[in-house]
Amino acid sequence: MAKKLDESQVRHVAKLARLDLTDDEVARFSGQLSAILGYVEKLNELDTDSVEPLAHCLPIHNIFREDVVTESLDTESALKNAPQRIDSFFKVPKILEDDSGE
Repeated sequence: MAKKLDESQVRHVAKLARLDLTDDEVARFSGQLSAILGYVEKLNELDTDSVEPLAHCLPIHNIFREDVVTESLDTESALKNAPQRIDSFFKVPKILEDDSGE
């Protein structure tokens, strides 16, 4: 059986996670976290030497379409719904201040 987490350990973890817990939450989480650690300890008892590591529990494969070169949009078609434009470019609002000193 896993060692029961005491309230000081739960408060320490809460502080690291920047959580402000009430006394009731600390008491409740102490039991819950102890139960979780007990379960993990139980899993550590299993012999997994012959089990291959998995990336996914189901057999999946790449479902992307084949990469085929196709005709791209011309500039006029790409900009036809642009709210604002300058020549052959999208015009966007300035979001950064110019601190270049020029």
